[in-house]
Amino acid sequence: WEDFIDIFTSPSQVFRRRESSGFGLQLLILTVLFAILVLGTKSLVQPVIDAEMSRQMAHVLKIHPEITQEQISKQMAFGEKLGPIFIILVIPISAILTGLVLWMVGKIFESTQTPRAAMMVATYAFFPKLLATVAAAVIAYFSSSDRLNGPTRLSVGLGALLDPDKTSPVLLALVARIDVFTIWETILLAIGLQITGKVSKTNSYIAAALVWLIGAIPAVLGALRS
Repeated sequence: WEDFIDIFTSPSQVFRRRESSGFGLQLLILTVLFAILVLGTKSLVQPVIDAEMSRQMAHVLKIHPEITQEQISKQMAFGEKLGPIFIILVIPISAILTGLVLWMVGKIFESTQTPRAAMMVATYAFFPKLLATVAAAVIAYFSSSDRLNGPTRLSVGLGALLDPDKTSPVLLALVARIDVFTIWETILLAIGLQITGKVSKTNSYIAAALVWLIGAIPAVLGALRS
């Protein structure tokens, strides 16, 4: 349990202690804690969920005008039920994929990091996302429903300043990565690579920045499609 405190205060100590250990239990704990927070704060962020679903449905209607309102209502109801489950499942999958990307990018800088160590680093680096979820709930609580018209409105970053209804989806996808907690995660990836991959400080931050950039690709591609 010290790990889950030290990762916020002394991350290098955590990575040294766990350099040769696994990551399964840590990933399970991360997923369970995230699930509790997502389900517990769902009512607060519901306006954002509704706004995003409405935006997506408007896009679908533009492409397929033959779809009826009844079909749209069914799809929205189905999406509302599966939405939280999908968000929860994204966390462990994203942590594993981020670890693999970190491992591959590290090879450019002659990293000695193993895939297992990289996924361990990524798992711990994802713990600030728990604080991001709490911060999002606090922002939602103190915000008017009119302002909560997109996920970036709940961020602690540049995305919160942009109106999703008036901003390019591609720009939003990029700006969403300029967030306090995403940057925190990126710094933890760099520290982990230094310790488990024996990479210099400068190269570790360059590698982490590349991972940050690669992480934006799926959102950017999705924005381009819309």
